[in-house]
Amino acid sequence: MSFPETLAIASGNPGKLREIERICADWPVRWLTAEVPGLPAWPEVEEIHDTYLENALLKARTVAEALGVPAIADDSGIEVDALGGAPGHRSARYAGEEASDEQNLRELIRAIAGVPTSGRTARYRCVTAVAWPDGSKVHAEGICEGSLATKPRGGGGFGYDPIFVPAGWYRTMAELTPEEKDRVSHRGRAFRAVGELLRNPR
Repeated sequence: MSFPETLAIASGNPGKLREIERICADWPVRWLTAEVPGLPAWPEVEEIHDTYLENALLKARTVAEALGVPAIADDSGIEVDALGGAPGHRSARYAGEEASDEQNLRELIRAIAGVPTSGRTARYRCVTAVAWPDGSKVHAEGICEGSLATKPRGGGGFGYDPIFVPAGWYRTMAELTPEEKDRVSHRGRAFRAVGELLRNPR
């Protein structure tokens, strides 16, 4: 598979859309998002599966079939070792099905409150998938290892970024510049890996 002429982003998350458009700025594609006027109704996709890959493929395939063009999607989460890898693929719903980023963040801070610094290791994981209307697909994974702070710091990013400190850094994801975050983040790594698969098809 190579880069399609048009690629729909199967996400309505504003923070995620901004990151994808930055990370993939050099991709030779015409981007479609739900904000583009004149498109068919953008389907709502519920993440019903238990793996990042299945959820990413479900979102990409659903949008590709609805619009008749290839679509890209990702599923990601934060995995906390002291919590047995939770919240994982349920990161966006950790505090409940309709939970906000702030509610999820507060719930995770509460969950790790009694965990010593040495035990607050965690990682962000992202699986990115591109699906074509004919059923073809490619996918890749990106991981960012790190640890958790117990108090939010920084005004950038979204989700759990205010308490996630990437390995080798003293700042949280929310304290990094957008360029710094994209360079080390799970999403940056996953989308760049998919980009290499499209740029150098076998």
